[in-house]
Amino acid sequence: MIKSIGILLIAAAILWIEVPPLLEKKYKKEFLVFSILLAIGVGLGITLALEKTIPNPLDLLTIIFKPLDNVISNLLK
Repeated sequence: MIKSIGILLIAAAILWIEVPPLLEKKYKKEFLVFSILLAIGVGLGITLALEKTIPNPLDLLTIIFKPLDNVISNLLK
């Protein structure tokens, strides 16, 4: 729990430093991308701090492409 609070405090400090210049220069797209990436990073950091397992992205690709591989293999036989 303390690790999660630490991650949130670090994220708040990053926001406090990085957001005002983005808003002053009216970089709306950059602000959106920054916010999304920071949210993903904070979410993954908290997940790791709570010692939960994070699925490997390659597992999703395997699930998607394995049936396609089977179809192509059967067509070539």
